Amino acid sequence: MVANIGVVGLGVMGSNIALNIADHGYRVAVYNHHVERVHHFVAQTDPDEQFIGCENYAELCAALHTPRLILMMVTAGPVVDQVIEQLLPHLQPGDVLIDGGNSFYRDTERRLAELARHDIRYVGMGISGGEEGARHGPAIMPGGDAEAWPLIRDIFRAIAARTEDGEPCCRWVGSGGAGHYVKMVHNGIEYGDMQLIAEAWDLLHRGLGLETERLAALFAEWNQGRLSSYLIEITAKILRVRDPDGTPRVLRILDAAGQKGTGRWTVIEALKLGVPLTLIAEAVFARALSARKAERERAATLYGAAPADFEGDAEAAITAIGDALYAAKIVSYAQGFMQLRDASERHGWNLAFADIALLWRAGCIIRSRFLNDIAAAFARDPELPNLLFDEIFGRAVQEATPGWRETIRLGVQLGIPLPALSAALAFYDGWRSANLPASLLQAQRDYFGAHSYRRRDRAGVFHTHWTADAREECLDE
Repeated sequence: MVANIGVVGLGVMGSNIALNIADHGYRVAVYNHHVERVHHFVAQTDPDEQFIGCENYAELCAALHTPRLILMMVTAGPVVDQVIEQLLPHLQPGDVLIDGGNSFYRDTERRLAELARHDIRYVGMGISGGEEGARHGPAIMPGGDAEAWPLIRDIFRAIAARTEDGEPCCRWVGSGGAGHYVKMVHNGIEYGDMQLIAEAWDLLHRGLGLETERLAALFAEWNQGRLSSYLIEITAKILRVRDPDGTPRVLRILDAAGQKGTGRWTVIEALKLGVPLTLIAEAVFARALSARKAERERAATLYGAAPADFEGDAEAAITAIGDALYAAKIVSYAQGFMQLRDASERHGWNLAFADIALLWRAGCIIRSRFLNDIAAAFARDPELPNLLFDEIFGRAVQEATPGWRETIRLGVQLGIPLPALSAALAFYDGWRSANLPASLLQAQRDYFGAHSYRRRDRAGVFHTHWTADAREECLDE
């Protein structure tokens, strides 16, 4: 009995991906470092699915037809290198290794180059959708050695999530580390979306004093309109869950957020590219601040943390907060695609932005209604430098801006922090400003460091002798 594909790693994601592949008619050989997990997995499956349990890498490779296709679903980092090292003696030229974890794209590019010397085709494949997506259909973002795509395409398009029009959410992204880079930015946008929703909830709950039952109904209502998305949907569901004593479960969960690093990577890479990824950066920092729970509690006792009482029209405030959430969400995606565009140019990936938006329409964590509009925007203009230049999104943000500003004002007045919502508005105001105060920054830089500057009124590079006679010198002459 020969398997079509091997899966290394039978954790939550790996086991569910293996089951998903088998559901679509493929025979799967499975291996896990803890061999007892292999035996347990095979024992729990339907015999007709014909999984092949393997106790070592030699057995795994012997169980596969050639060229071998092996999907690694293991922890990102050194573990991936260890698995590759142990697999390599059992592989032959033309075999395909696929990393389905959240690996850093630079690691993927390094592994791709190293394995190319052995004529092994390497793929870095971003997978989004969590446990449910892995089992029933994730969004899949493969990139790397393009010669591998025809060999793996049918399997992964078969198991991917499907949109309402039946299109699988799996397309070849590009060369090198493109697949994992796109997944990294996806996760950055996810950080931003989650923080925006949390800030809206906080303002509605602590600021306006709305009960959790009312908030659950509100988020469910929002999910039927322009804010429709997976994260809004699950927020409504979360708010309905109560402890046995009737207390909303969410209010009992410790307010210290965790993170696994992909959001930080996104921000660090944005800094390297000079991309103003302000909203997502604030979302990452908000998690870091939340983790300082003891410090925050001490500060609360010293300085007070209770918000002021809300006085005003609650329904008008709810509408304004919905506007702010929608506009900031657009900015989150706009910044994410800015980073993808700059990275594509830097690395020569030639990313298809409309295709990426289509990949995210189903199966993934950031799926939302307006991804169709994003895809349409890039279809109309593949060279679109920023989503906010698109007429549909530009008009939507303009219409939402009054409510957005009112929401920020309300947060400041009530003492409710809105770092991501505020950063998004500051970015929008800065992005559409023909003049920014950077002229003073340049003068300061020239004053203390002779870093020079350019003038608005004539060409050339200049330096002023600020501490002497303020004489200006053209450095081009």
